[in-house]
Amino acid sequence: MTNSCDLQIKINGQQIFLLKEKIISKYCGKVKKILNHQKRRCHVKEMGIRVNDFPGGSDGFELVSRFCYNNGKIPIDVSNVSLLHCCAIYLGMTEEVFDNNLLQQTQTFLEGIHYWKWNDIVLSLVSCEMFYEYADCYGLLEKIIHAVLIKIVQNSDANLNTSFTSLSSSSLSSSSTPSSPESNYAKRFSSSTQTTSEKAKSSLTSKAWWFEDLETLPPKIIEKLFRCIESYKDDNNSLIFTRFLLQYLKTATQTRNTDYRNSSEYAALAETAAYGVIFVERLIGGMLEQATLDDLLVSGQDMGIYYDVNLVIRLVRQFVGTNGYDGMCLQKMKRVGRLIDKYLREISPDQNLKISKFLGVAECLPDTARDCFDGIYRAIDIYLESHPNVPFEERSRLCKCLNYSKLSFGASKDLAKNPRIPPTVAMQALISQQTKIPTTNFVTESPRKSHSQIVLYNQGSIDSFSQEKKHMKLNLETLKCKTVEVEKLEEMNGQVSNMFSRNVLLTPARARASPRYC
Repeated sequence: MTNSCDLQIKINGQQIFLLKEKIISKYCGKVKKILNHQKRRCHVKEMGIRVNDFPGGSDGFELVSRFCYNNGKIPIDVSNVSLLHCCAIYLGMTEEVFDNNLLQQTQTFLEGIHYWKWNDIVLSLVSCEMFYEYADCYGLLEKIIHAVLIKIVQNSDANLNTSFTSLSSSSLSSSSTPSSPESNYAKRFSSSTQTTSEKAKSSLTSKAWWFEDLETLPPKIIEKLFRCIESYKDDNNSLIFTRFLLQYLKTATQTRNTDYRNSSEYAALAETAAYGVIFVERLIGGMLEQATLDDLLVSGQDMGIYYDVNLVIRLVRQFVGTNGYDGMCLQKMKRVGRLIDKYLREISPDQNLKISKFLGVAECLPDTARDCFDGIYRAIDIYLESHPNVPFEERSRLCKCLNYSKLSFGASKDLAKNPRIPPTVAMQALISQQTKIPTTNFVTESPRKSHSQIVLYNQGSIDSFSQEKKHMKLNLETLKCKTVEVEKLEEMNGQVSNMFSRNVLLTPARARASPRYC
């Protein structure tokens, strides 16, 4: 038995195979060349070969040995076809060496990959991890990944193909025939570059049924997947795959034993995810006028804030940067202004919402986005009511986001009577309203109208308006007096804020003694 085995092959320094030279060299062109070269150099009967980088190690070579000793036959399935294919290429098991050799058989099997079941394709892709470099070099990895992408499209919502906006059809043309599934796939994705905002938005809500299956893949295969769709690092503009990558990284950090201090295998994926998030925010921010209040109420995780305020600020800034300040986008800007005012009123009761964040949201839009600042005032009032311990000086700071000239007359009246609003702020609001008060209580005749077209207010309306005017003047005079008192206290004591808040706002006796604004 020993004499019949005249060839020793040591695979990756792990295992030695005792084989018959005639059988192995019959199918393996590379082994045959090595043996012929050795025979020319030394005239010894027993030959030995060392292979240090064989695909799949000893397991892969054992499969090849079985193929050779079984007269060129071996059961091929989805679990071993990838390994057998790489081994066949490595050993030169081509048609030039023997008819219907191993390479031809694996290629025939792989031609039907687009008709495999989803689990079979994923299983074949997972098996490539042990011989990744060869699968990548031989083009097998890209072929399987393309099959994965096709299955995702075929079994997902019709709008899912809008997510792959950057896939190049030229990357598939070299291995595709005009009627092959790859060609149809390339056409579908190349036509998806003309993506509308509505389609892109709907793709975000597609059911990601395939996330969990691909989460088991190693990071280098995930990186290859993103390279195949040309969405790697700063080229990432795939919405659905960015969502997948964020979930993949989250799962990896929670379940995998990876030493991130000594390994950078996830670093490139994290960078790709970051660029994807930026792209998604830019896309969503550009069409923010289509959003609703519920769309903005995203849960927050920073500093205990219930809502993700930073995200909304970034989206609004993206919207402003995309739409600019021209007149054509003014209506969009005003719709977003009304939306942000609703958002501020919704988040104001949050006890962990800081004034800086409130102002960040209120001031991220230009002044032209609001015809009226009543919504901002109502949000400020809700905030101060929910945060009774806000210092006096911080209340004044909070009110700086108000444009007093754009407050309605009713809002200004309410602001003047509001005990939570600092008097100086109320006075500024009333001064801005004073210019809107007419100097007469009647309507003069228009030069273009005849005597029969003169319109007069009834006596009740005139009396009512006169009364409002008197109230406003009284409030203004009262606030002026309070301002003088504050200035005197400021000269006497450097801690005017604490004294005023303690003795004027917080002491019940003084509060009752102070005149009401209206």
